[in-house]
Amino acid sequence: MKIIAPSVLASDFSNLTQQIRYVEMGGADWIHCDIMDGKFVPNITFGPIVVEAINGITNLPLDIHLMIEEPDRYIENFIKAGADIITVHQEEVKHLHRTVSMIKDLGAKAGVSINPATPVSMLSEIVEYADMILIMSVNPGFGGQSFIENSLSKISELKSLREKKKLDFKIQVDGGIDKTNIQKISERGCDAFVAGSSIFHSDNITGATIELKNLVTSLEV
Repeated sequence: MKIIAPSVLASDFSNLTQQIRYVEMGGADWIHCDIMDGKFVPNITFGPIVVEAINGITNLPLDIHLMIEEPDRYIENFIKAGADIITVHQEEVKHLHRTVSMIKDLGAKAGVSINPATPVSMLSEIVEYADMILIMSVNPGFGGQSFIENSLSKISELKSLREKKKLDFKIQVDGGIDKTNIQKISERGCDAFVAGSSIFHSDNITGATIELKNLVTSLEV
């Protein structure tokens, strides 16, 4: 099943409950939360308190992407706040196997992300332990950026690695996904699509969610 994960980073936080209701009505599968600390990336967003509030709004799984330094210090707090999936960055975590194991031991699914300049080969020793691999298709830190086209080859390479090792981790892509490119991203092997501006900045949030969902599910028929 293809998964649409709207990123609340692009939502109207003054009316967050209604914004989440709109994507729920559109068939969203997960709610994606971008956590930024102003150090690992040049922006600051929110922390466990807001994640806990979102968890009180929706029953959808919460997909938490930690773009922060020293994520190990905060993982337990995010899981207590309601995180179902915690993704950390390969570029930041010193002992990646230990961190992935900790996330799973605390009861959440574990994801590992790589930035646009990081090759897929850097994941070869962790993929068998991860539940999800996130390919950043923009440089992390801000919403509304354009999709980096060579991300497509990275998705294909990761899919081939998954098949070679006979694994079943999900492939997620985040950055610049919209109705013009979601199908080609899906065809390369993406399972979970993070979409922010293309959903929450549209005139019809529910309709935009439905459209993206229909574009990827039509390829499964």
